[in-house]
Amino acid sequence: METVNGILLELEKMGTPTIKKVLMNHGAREPFFGVRVGDMKTIVKRVKKDYALSLALYETGNSDAMYLAGLIADEEAMTEQDLDYWAEQAYWHMLSEYSVAWVAAESKFGYKLGKKWIDDEKEQIAVCGWSTLGGLLALGRSAHFAEGELAMLIDRVVKTLHKSKNRVRYAMNSFLIAVGTYEPTLRAKAIAAGNALGEIQVDMGGTACKVPEAPSYIEKAAAKWNGKFKKTVRC
Repeated sequence: METVNGILLELEKMGTPTIKKVLMNHGAREPFFGVRVGDMKTIVKRVKKDYALSLALYETGNSDAMYLAGLIADEEAMTEQDLDYWAEQAYWHMLSEYSVAWVAAESKFGYKLGKKWIDDEKEQIAVCGWSTLGGLLALGRSAHFAEGELAMLIDRVVKTLHKSKNRVRYAMNSFLIAVGTYEPTLRAKAIAAGNALGEIQVDMGGTACKVPEAPSYIEKAAAKWNGKFKKTVRC
């Protein structure tokens, strides 16, 4: 039987000072070990999905364990309250923008929570919201949106992105890319929006990471897209 302590010991052995330093530059803080996501996959392969274990791992406050929790979470078992709590506790973008948002998008509460979270004043929760909505599109769940709603969200991005908080700007840009990639009827509008926005400034914590240029990214992604949506957005 898998235990939280057993998993933490396993993660500790996988951690490296190099990865830990990189993650700290991006916003991670103690406690965590600095584990490569690829190395976590050995645990995911063994555990698969475990609702109770995912909740317990997230509760540790250890960033590696929290990220892993998202990878093994049972999206069918997650409650709206669970996801709200996870979003509240996701203190940096690897959790809010990726791990938590992925689980939320795959759950039955993705649309509801995504729409709620994008209006939140807290940066990381708003980030989680935009990322969740983008995840829904990657999963082929555009039917969750009302007619014309995605077009209005594009307009909202254009009007508010440059006035939004740091990492929210990045998440909004990613959402724009998701619309342009997975919604052919809105591709031209998304590309035009990206051109209208121009250069997007996001503080990447002194790292070499850059904000993807939406118009060119959309065109490249759309050229590769074969009309099949993702079965999972978790990686």
